[in-house]
Amino acid sequence: MNNVKRIDPRRPFVIAPSGLKRITLGAEHIAGAIDEAAQAALHGSHTQKAKPRRVYEAGARALLVAAHSDRGALDEHARQTIAAAAIVADAATEVILVVFGELTDDAAALGADKVVEFPALARPAFAPDQALAALRDCVSAFEPAHVLLPDNATGDGDLGRRYAARVNASIATHVVEIDAEHVGCYAHAGVSFATRAWPDVILLAPEAVAAKLPFVGAGERVAVPSEACAPSNTTRYVDRGTTQLDAAQVALEEADFIISAGNGVTDIAAFEALAKTLGAAIGASRVAVDNGHFTRDKQVGATGKTVNASVYIAFGISGAVQHLQGIKDCRHVIAVNLDGSAPIAKRANLTVIGDAQSTITALAGQVEQAKQASHLTVAQASANVREGVAA
Repeated sequence: MNNVKRIDPRRPFVIAPSGLKRITLGAEHIAGAIDEAAQAALHGSHTQKAKPRRVYEAGARALLVAAHSDRGALDEHARQTIAAAAIVADAATEVILVVFGELTDDAAALGADKVVEFPALARPAFAPDQALAALRDCVSAFEPAHVLLPDNATGDGDLGRRYAARVNASIATHVVEIDAEHVGCYAHAGVSFATRAWPDVILLAPEAVAAKLPFVGAGERVAVPSEACAPSNTTRYVDRGTTQLDAAQVALEEADFIISAGNGVTDIAAFEALAKTLGAAIGASRVAVDNGHFTRDKQVGATGKTVNASVYIAFGISGAVQHLQGIKDCRHVIAVNLDGSAPIAKRANLTVIGDAQSTITALAGQVEQAKQASHLTVAQASANVREGVAA
């Protein structure tokens, strides 16, 4: 007789932040199998312990991190830069975060001790002169030992280089290694590695530091330095605004709003009509692509496109590991599925339990009603203006 205990293929599992399925050994053995975050995901967030607050001596020394926000949120690269400053900060160092735009994220959870916001300098406004002046005013006010920015192509990397050139500061770019003593980056087209002591300005490459911290900062909101509040009309640049493209012309990797279809979507024409109504790019699961409903360039997942949309709506997608890997960087995920226990529901910020096709039809109707109400409101406002002028 075979006494080997059979492994239950349906044993408990969690979906890690990477989108991968992590098998657990059952409730009685979880402590040694997964970390606290996974336990919280399995048993409920109420079991997650509060992180301790980092204690520091205020006013002794400061590290300043600057980054642009997008509709109140910081991207992962900016979060990593804040985490880098918080990790290397000792008990005599505070971390000051300067945000160009509004910040609705939890600044303390990001590791920041003080936060300064410049709502008027948010993306997509192009105001490098004003941003540079605001950064210089913050440096003058807080006198940080070093300034850190994410080395990206969306304004922060450019701002860091402008600041270093303007004040004649030492700078290290594309930094891939950082600790309390030195920074490191690749040199000579990547064939060698160079290190040096901390310069005045550090531009951190993506994925150099994990954004997850074992502690929290003070998260204190402080007033903008008075000099930085002064409006400036002198600039050599003209902001021509942004061009609104048809969502169908935007590559999935660059799309900010995506609706994606899976096997649960049966009326493809209605789904495409909803995408046009919402102004969203179209994605699809591998099953939907294999069935011939969508072209291969619409496939989202590890074997397709990896996307980082602000909003990703998955209609009738169960959430295979490969698909979850493709949407791990999306800010808000909404799942529409008949199965409330599907893997996509564990990743989603909001899950609608229902038929995907019926939800598509209902959502299209609601959007049309909202548009008609908006047109009526605008028309009424115009009529009121005309009546006022006539009077």
